[in-house]
Amino acid sequence: MKYIKQSVMVLAATVFLVSAFKANDNVGKGSPKEENIPAAKKYWPNGAQLVISVSMQFETGGQPEGAESPFSNTPLPKGQPDLPAESWYRYGGNEGIYRMLDVWKKYNIKVTSHVVGTAAEKYPEIAKAIANGGHEIAAHGISWDNQWNKNYNEELQFVKQGVDAVKKITGQKAVGYNCNWLRRSPNTLKVLQDLGFLYHIDDLSHDEPFITKVKGKNFVVIPYTLRNNDIVNIEGKHWSPDQFLAQLKFEFDRLYEEGATKRRMMSISFHDRIGGTPAMVHAMEEFIKYTKEKQGVVFMRKDDIAKMVMNDPDTPVDNSEAIFNN
Repeated sequence: MKYIKQSVMVLAATVFLVSAFKANDNVGKGSPKEENIPAAKKYWPNGAQLVISVSMQFETGGQPEGAESPFSNTPLPKGQPDLPAESWYRYGGNEGIYRMLDVWKKYNIKVTSHVVGTAAEKYPEIAKAIANGGHEIAAHGISWDNQWNKNYNEELQFVKQGVDAVKKITGQKAVGYNCNWLRRSPNTLKVLQDLGFLYHIDDLSHDEPFITKVKGKNFVVIPYTLRNNDIVNIEGKHWSPDQFLAQLKFEFDRLYEEGATKRRMMSISFHDRIGGTPAMVHAMEEFIKYTKEKQGVVFMRKDDIAKMVMNDPDTPVDNSEAIFNN
């Protein structure tokens, strides 16, 4: 009898311990306690912590006479061809675009290419190669020219001609726009809205996409940066590629950290004749490898970003330019 009582006591203790372990084991596996703990907030609809968007400007052949170049500090007389400068631009079509396309393909990155209409007409095989690589064909005017000094009808025709020329070659109708040196006119967004565009990039005011109202309708702004722009830093400030890489890494580190508590986007800009040089493509590849060390980093085309945030209630609205857009 003594042994039976002891056995019963041992059995009861065992049942109690097993039950306790099972109760503890349920924590973290859908228990009521865990279900009351809110999940980490995601600030992008795709769950990313940081979205990176690359612009690859295709301008070769679209430049006017006397366009800025390494030689433009000593311009030649009007009408005299600047042959070295023209060859510098041709580099973008002969080498730069294709080298960048190779690295995007290697890492399965899709970029946005703002294409000048006359550049596509002179180099249709390049425009097709960009489109066939799965990259966005965005608009950059029919030629490399100002828009700020055009009236509404002139500007509408300028934009439409560029869109039509590139669509005829690539089959893609642009929904995103970039003005020459970002300098819009007071009518630009109304022109773009009327032509069916979704977004433009000629704005430096945020580190995330936002909505502005144009004639009462939503229009997406995918902000640009001068900080991560090759034409500004490499040609303008004469940075070396390793300085440019350091800038990208510093920018990435800060935006990635901020992305844990707010929506953040990183914008990078390359131009065919500058960003497509061997050293710059090498720097970009090193940056891509650097970003892969972090979770939740996504490279996206700008049209895909615009479609994602257009009707997202978390997308901020900024009507700072309402006086021009009504």
